[in-house]
Amino acid sequence: MKILVVEDDFISRQILVENLSAYGVCHVAVNGLEMLEAVEIAWANRAPYDLILLDIMMPGMDGQQALQRLRAKEQERGIGGSKMAKVIMTTALDDPQQVMTSFMKGGCEAYLVKPIDFLKLKETIRDLGLA
Repeated sequence: MKILVVEDDFISRQILVENLSAYGVCHVAVNGLEMLEAVEIAWANRAPYDLILLDIMMPGMDGQQALQRLRAKEQERGIGGSKMAKVIMTTALDDPQQVMTSFMKGGCEAYLVKPIDFLKLKETIRDLGLA
């Protein structure tokens, strides 16, 4: 599996990569713009990401904006259904409005509150059919 961790906090990013490396190759991006660049490069190399962990609160382009742009780009390329990247939104805020926005407007598959419970993360990955 190919995984992209999008997180602006260095420690959070490292912890996620360490825990996810058992599932496959992990790349990192520090904001939404870098995420979109990484996704474009992966598509160009015919090696798209299977899973993206996307922090909501980041400088520049936040996770909500990045998710909407990702889904728009997938649609433009005719990428749909099981070919779309699975996205797990992550945030320090347990805010019902953010959750609804992530699912309804953005089209994420899951939502986890920080600090990440890695048993829950593993269960979510399994539920998404990626493990």
